[in-house]
Amino acid sequence: MLLLLPPSETKRPGGAGGPLEVAALALRSLAAPREEAIAALVALAERPDDMAKALKLSERQRGEIAVNAAVRTSPTTPAIDRFTGVLFDALDAGSADDQARAWLGEHALIQTALLGPVGALDPIPAFRLSASGRLPGIAPLARHWAAASSEALAGLAGPVVDLRSEAYRALAPVPHGLEQAYVRVVAETPDGAVRALNHFNKKTKGRLSRALADGRPQIAQVADLVDWARSAGFEMRPADDGELQLVASE
Repeated sequence: MLLLLPPSETKRPGGAGGPLEVAALALRSLAAPREEAIAALVALAERPDDMAKALKLSERQRGEIAVNAAVRTSPTTPAIDRFTGVLFDALDAGSADDQARAWLGEHALIQTALLGPVGALDPIPAFRLSASGRLPGIAPLARHWAAASSEALAGLAGPVVDLRSEAYRALAPVPHGLEQAYVRVVAETPDGAVRALNHFNKKTKGRLSRALADGRPQIAQVADLVDWARSAGFEMRPADDGELQLVASE
């Protein structure tokens, strides 16, 4: 199976790895669009006011401009450790054992706006760019990434379990030829109705991801995931629209 994770705006600084090596990242066919996005980001960082406007940075966030300017030379750390925030705090990859981290490295990709989908253990630098950002000199990010990323994903084995938000799904649509399931986290009301969530959406997705890494189940099709999730204490069920509903847990 392939687990597609969203990124986070917040990231840990620093790292113990050397500078970014684009050729060493997963999905090597994306090297060219990655280099184009990096070049556009670095060029924009040379115009601080333009970058602040393009990335909608507040005065307090203007330090991110220097972070972006150094993206080619700054230290790296595995992607699964770089991102912070609710989902990644719940996943807590830093406390995972070697086997769980190896599973993430083999089965999980994290969608980014700058580098496209990257492997969970790919060493990446800190940067600031979201799916809604705009880099002068290249097409809007959804157009820049979509076709190349979709083609790259087509060469991987499914089923694909998609935990990304709508904005990041647009950067790398899952090819139609792969069995896939989009997971939507919901809460149930007393009358049986369901509603989508935000905070507990991310936390529940993080807990699910960690449970998959720890349990390392054999998932050959989406139905296997539903069965395993229930055995692992998650309430997951197919929805009428082909999505999977995952009931939030605190």
